[in-house]
This record gives sequence, structure tokens and C-alpha cells, in this order.
Amino acid sequence: MKQACLLGLAIAAALVVGSPTLCQTASAQNAKSAIVHDSEYYVLETQHGAQWTTEDQEISRKLAELRQKFGAPPNIIHIMWDDSAVGEVGIPAIQKIRGFETPNINRLAAEGINFMRMYTEPSCTPSRAAVLTGRHPIRNGMFNVGFPYEYGGLAKSEITTAEVLSKAGYATAFYGKAHIGDIEDSYLTRHGFDEALWTPYNQVPSLYTPQGQMAVLAPAVMFPEMFGKDPYDIDAGWRPRGYVFALEGKKGGPVREFGRAPNHDDYMKLDPEMQKRTIAFVRKNAAEKKPFYVDYWPLATSFLGFPNRVTASGGFPQEAFARLDIWIGELMAELKTLGIAENTLVILMADNGPMTHNGPPGMVETLYRGGKGDFLEGGVRVPAMAWWPGVIAPGQTVGDIIHETDLFTTFAHLASATDGIPTDRIIDGVDQTALLLKGDTFSRRDYVFIYTGSVLAATVKGRYKRVWVGENPGLSGPAFFDLYNDPREVSGQMLPMFPAKGMFNIMKTRHQLWMTKYPNTGEARAFPLTGIENARPETVAAGEPRMDVSKLPFDPFEFIKVLPEWNNIEFDREE
Repeated sequence: MKQACLLGLAIAAALVVGSPTLCQTASAQNAKSAIVHDSEYYVLETQHGAQWTTEDQEISRKLAELRQKFGAPPNIIHIMWDDSAVGEVGIPAIQKIRGFETPNINRLAAEGINFMRMYTEPSCTPSRAAVLTGRHPIRNGMFNVGFPYEYGGLAKSEITTAEVLSKAGYATAFYGKAHIGDIEDSYLTRHGFDEALWTPYNQVPSLYTPQGQMAVLAPAVMFPEMFGKDPYDIDAGWRPRGYVFALEGKKGGPVREFGRAPNHDDYMKLDPEMQKRTIAFVRKNAAEKKPFYVDYWPLATSFLGFPNRVTASGGFPQEAFARLDIWIGELMAELKTLGIAENTLVILMADNGPMTHNGPPGMVETLYRGGKGDFLEGGVRVPAMAWWPGVIAPGQTVGDIIHETDLFTTFAHLASATDGIPTDRIIDGVDQTALLLKGDTFSRRDYVFIYTGSVLAATVKGRYKRVWVGENPGLSGPAFFDLYNDPREVSGQMLPMFPAKGMFNIMKTRHQLWMTKYPNTGEARAFPLTGIENARPETVAAGEPRMDVSKLPFDPFEFIKVLPEWNNIEFDREE
């Protein structure tokens, strides 16, 4: 701590006016909580800590009463899909002009909380890693979107929500799109899930089929046998041929491939199977009176679309929503039938904004500008809602800032499992139990750091936002936005916002200095898709060097380790 404090004092003391120094916030953190949060959290805690303590006492009494009533801590179901703009679901008025409807999802939002400022990471892999670990992906290297082959994934040293809740006696399961790597260290059955059926990649492999090659990708790099022989193609073996659609397994047991790529019919079987397993998992643990945590993160669609249309819109996401909505209604009904709805928290949300750049039909902006991959609000604000009958008051629209990493810490609190949260690293997620139970204005954050890849792109503080990229060094320009009066970020301000310049500079400096005490790490590296019990020959080949290494004047492992965007510290290799 001393080294970090000296560094903080040397660089930041002159900047910090009317705020605790880095040393003071560190001392407050040590005194009040073993969990290490980002530095900005402690600035708020010094001002509101007494109020939060009072609220926490009330919340503890409420949770104790619920536990006594139901004989167990609450069940938690987290449902997260892809690429959706705020308002696409949960707001019927917007759906009226979009050509589709989701009555069950809208009812869930109306019966609970509809969050208007849920922030995520800008794209799939970063968002999913953030939810699972409660940490911005910059901290563990999971800031790139993975494709076959990724040669990497979430390191085994990262602690997930499933691991934390497992230690507290929860049954844990994952069904859906994980997209956090294709190496054994990243397999979800190695990250605390008792059982899982998951995809190591995203939905794009739905196109890595003969149908996709001809319908969408032609001419493309896949399936050269579908074209005339190219006499100049003398290294055809570099193409990924052993990728998988999905893997399944149980904690401590073997991992198997589910379905067979590149069979598109097998791909389309995934979501129905995952939905079936989710309901079965809920029923099993309800019957055993065992608290459970389950992630259902649907693929939702194939990039070849659905064979039939059920909405007037016909867009890819709208068709997916219409189908997901039916299942959400079935889930809500099942929870009530089983008598566990009042002891079950359900969170629904998207993982990032719509794929407005080169995306499929139906992906559009709604309230905010920008989409997937952007640090604009449209890329990182998503639809989100919470439902917990009898606990979360119905009919709430919440304007507080909440970040997807907050779910990690909040779920741990609800499960009485905070002792399992690691204390040797920064946990970006803050406990938002008060926001769930008390409603609007009870958030414990008013800030968000927005990364694009490994670059800090923007910072939000309340209604204001500063963009860090694109300005000339040493010259302040119109990089400030008032999100109340310019929610689409079209008119950057300079002179009116100069009083906020110092505040944002301090925030950025604190955020970066705290990393000197708790350095960022990286994702693990290895050959992909190993350790699969029923691996096809193509999949086995993917997990091995494709040439005789002894005849090379270099070690191919070194190239995996030193690619500049892969800031890994772990690399698994069998000697």
C-alpha cells in the first residue's frame, strides 16, 4: 500500500481538491471492507457511508425475514441476450412503431424495475466476462471479441459468480452463449458451474456452414472444396475446420461436444435444448429445496435467420425477441407454479447495444446514438429489468446508474456469499441491493469507465460525460457532453463544460493509479478445444500444431504469447 500511496501523492495530490487522497481512500477501504473497489467508489463512500450503513441494516433485516420465511436465500436467474437498444423491450410504446411485441417481457418489467441506465461493455466477450467476474475486462485481458480460433480465454485465476455462490451452498448452472474463450481454462465447468451447456464463441459460426458460405459469406475463406481448385492455395490447412458450436459437461467431469459443426440444423437445436435444461434445473432444485443460480444467455438467432417469420418487422432481433418472449412467459408461470416466485430474483438484460455497424436487418438505434463496439451511449446502455414478486415493488422506472459488474457483488450479497469474493484484486461491481429493494435514487454509483478494447475511451459522472479519445494532445476540445440535454451526444461542449475538466482528470488519474497497486493481468493462452471427450478428428487437430514443430526454426507458442493485443500472463502448455 505504501508504494501506491507515495505514487498517488506524487502525481495526484495537486489535483485532488476537496476529495480524499488515494491513501485516505485506501485507508477507508481497509477499515470498512475487505473487498477492493475502484477508487471512485471510496469517494462516494466517504460521503454516504453512514447512510449506506443504516440502509444495510434495514436490508439485512429484510433479507433475514425472507430467509426465515422461505428457509433459504433467494434463487437467482440471470437472462442475457445480444445487441439490443434501450427500449426495444420493456417499453410497449416503442414496439408499436417497430413492428413486434413482447407482452411477457413487458409484463415482467411492469411488475418490477425497468432500468433506464444499465451500462455494459461495448461488445460481447468483454460484457460476458464483466458479468461473470464483476471486473472490467481491462483487468483480466478479456477485452477482445473471440472468434475461432481464439487460442485463449478467461484465466483460471479469475473468480466467477458461480464460484462465489457455490461456496455458499448454491446449485449453479449455465446454459447459453458464454463467448469467453476456447481453451480448457475457460470452460465453464472449471469456473464454478455444476453443469453447463455453453458456446465458446458467438453466433457467427452459424454462418460457418455450407449454407452460410453460399447465402451470406460467398466467396469466403471457408470450405474451399465448394469452389474450383485454386492452384495458388498452397496452405489450405490454416483454415479453422475443427470449431465447435457448443460444449457441455458437469463440474469435475468430462467435457463433450454438443451437436456437430458445421451442421446448421444442430446449431438451431441449441436454444430449445438450453431452455429445456434451464426449466429442468429450476424444477430439480425447487423440489430439493436447494437455492440455485442459473445463467440462461440465449443465442437468440442464427445469422441465417429463422425459416419462418412471426413478426411484422421480420428483423433478426425482433424475430428472436418474439420467440424468447414466449419462453419468458413460461418461466414466470413455472416459478409461480412451483411456489418459488417470491424467493426468486430474475434479471433480464442485453449484453451491449445493437449491431448497427454492418449488422443484420432490425438492428437500429432507438433513444441513443451508436451501437455495438461504440463508446457512445447507444453502445453501452441496454434494456434491463428486475423481477422479484413481493420483494421488488412493481411499476418502477429507475434512472440511477447501474453497471453490469454490479450484479456480481449484488448476487453475492443476496446469497450471503460475500466472503467468497476475492480481496487480492479490484472488483468493479458495487453492491446494488439497496437499488433493488428500495428503488429509484438508491444506487451506490454515479460513475462509469467505458473502455474500447484496452483503451479508456470515456468516463461518465452523473449526467456528464467526457470522451478521452480523439482530442489533440494538450488541447481540450468539445469532448464533454451533458447527457440530459444531449442524450445522443451530437453537440460536444467546450467552454460551458470547462469547470468539469479538472473533475474528470482527477477521476481518470485515480482510476489509473489504483491499477499500480492492483495491476491488470490477462487472459490465459493455449491451443484451443482440448480435453473434449468426444472430439471429432477435426477438433483434435485444432488443439495441436498443424505442422511438425521439430522442423521449424521457431517455437509457434511464442507467437501466440506475444501478439500485441493479447496481454496475457498465463499460458498453459504441456511440456
